Amino acid sequence: MLEMISEATTAPSSVNLQPWRFVVVESEAAKEKLHPLIRFNTKQNEESSAMVLIFGDLRCHDLTEEIYDQAHTAGKMPKEVRDQQVQAIVPHYEAFSKTQMNDVVKIDASLAAMQFMLIARAHGYETNPIGGFEKDQ
Repeated sequence: MLEMISEATTAPSSVNLQPWRFVVVESEAAKEKLHPLIRFNTKQNEESSAMVLIFGDLRCHDLTEEIYDQAHTAGKMPKEVRDQQVQAIVPHYEAFSKTQMNDVVKIDASLAAMQFMLIARAHGYETNPIGGFEKDQ
């Protein structure tokens, strides 16, 4: 599972902010907690080996410096480019409305979700996307 998630997180994202957060639910106790939140998808929860939840981080831009520092340290980006990107990205994202930020994060997290599904298939597993859940909970 960790290998597949690691592979999935190579998916592209807007300005490389990687706003996805994976949670793997596989124990019976954890699936029981999940049960009331997915009332139309309980069969998948009961019968699957695991439920992989993918959340979007609306504050992903708080990690801009850390992400771009890693790129610079790995030799993938000159320091000047790193500095320029950080100075441009953070204020731009800070200016987004919650709706705008939600749209960006939803697209990026969806790319990671799709990548995960394709990778799981390549590893011999079947997946099923679920969009029906209790958003307010």
